[in-house]
Amino acid sequence: MKSVKFIPAILISAVAITGTSVLAAGPKDRAPVTFQELDANGDGQVTQEEMQAHRNQRFTDADTDGDGQLSVEEMQSAGQTKASERVTKMFEKNDANQDGFLTEDELPKPRRAGKMFDRIDADNNGSISEQEFADAKDKMGRKHKKHGQSGSDDS
Repeated sequence: MKSVKFIPAILISAVAITGTSVLAAGPKDRAPVTFQELDANGDGQVTQEEMQAHRNQRFTDADTDGDGQLSVEEMQSAGQTKASERVTKMFEKNDANQDGFLTEDELPKPRRAGKMFDRIDADNNGSISEQEFADAKDKMGRKHKKHGQSGSDDS
């Protein structure tokens, strides 16, 4: 089955692509912030000031030249750093024999790939037509716009 090799390739590509857009993406596209990260003074309460300070710190961390502006290069660098961290964690979690390589057997198994395929295969014939693919992509685009996320131009 071609999808056995295709799905891990998509997974690795998604990790890399997601990381490069981490600062440009909306809040739902990045790792959730923990309560402890926001509670700067450790008093068990998060104030608006602490939330703003966290946001400001993220900006300052990405603004490597300290000019108060984020350039494309700075955002790409911050995104690449985040992607590298994710890949490192992925290896730590999945490289069972710790040889520095991931085999297909070591890659995480897709949790919802079968369900997603079944939803896209509208006529339940066991394959996805070009029309079914386009319909699913349009439906996903509408769903993202409905939830206030800006659509990406990935056509």
